[in-house]
Amino acid sequence: MFTVDALGKACPLPVIETHKALKEHDAVTTVVDNKVATENLKKMAGQLGYTYTMKEDTPEHFTVVITKPEGAADPGKTEDIEVVKSNEYIVVVNSPMMGVGDEKFGKSLLKTFLYTLTEQDVLPKQIVFYNGGVSLVTEASESLEDLKKLASQGVEIYACGACLNFYGLTEKVAVGEITNMYRIIEIMRTANRIVRP
Repeated sequence: MFTVDALGKACPLPVIETHKALKEHDAVTTVVDNKVATENLKKMAGQLGYTYTMKEDTPEHFTVVITKPEGAADPGKTEDIEVVKSNEYIVVVNSPMMGVGDEKFGKSLLKTFLYTLTEQDVLPKQIVFYNGGVSLVTEASESLEDLKKLASQGVEIYACGACLNFYGLTEKVAVGEITNMYRIIEIMRTANRIVRP
């Protein structure tokens, strides 16, 4: 049985690594060091229709086993083109942080969000950055590599030109395309679904 060693790894990494492993293995054992990770793995197993067992070895060591039932589909795979179409979405980012609260923590959350986006089976069609969010497409961005990875996989990345100009960042754009408010409205108006972190 394939084993994922997720000890010391914060969520969502245990889920991401287990999900990847399940694409190639019928059963995966994941070891984690916190209860939250076991609950997140349980939710993932439930969403996939897979079996889940968990053993608490010590208060800081848990062993989770997730197994595909016979005949179950591989995670993330679908043969139905219409289902893929219905899953289409865009992401809009209007701030350099995620949510309201501590600024440093909010920036860390957004960095994790963008990394986790690269691990999704269904990638967004487009990501639109405006207002303070445009700093994320610049050469100083901690999320630059993740955004470049998304762009290389066909995700269209757009940044508001007026916003870049306002913050003095126009010359520092390192990924994506500079666009205008008319195009941003058009993208958002015609989107199937909009996700905003």
